[in-house]
Amino acid sequence: MKGQKGYVLVLKTLSHDSAVERAWHTATSQIARWRKLHRERVVLASLSDDALKDIGLSRADVYEEIDRPFWDDPMKH
Repeated sequence: MKGQKGYVLVLKTLSHDSAVERAWHTATSQIARWRKLHRERVVLASLSDDALKDIGLSRADVYEEIDRPFWDDPMKH
């Protein structure tokens, strides 16, 4: 049964490391998502009125979108 005790300790350590790794992954993923949103909003703002019309948006829609804070993710709602 000694081996089981050691195994439980290893699992506990791995579990803690995994929690830290998950937190790090979550944080870096969120930052990457915010950067992607920023880049997409910059591209959207650079589109011509004709291109916006093709995708069904007006210039007012674009201004509304680019005025949103970087953390305001439309996919989270």
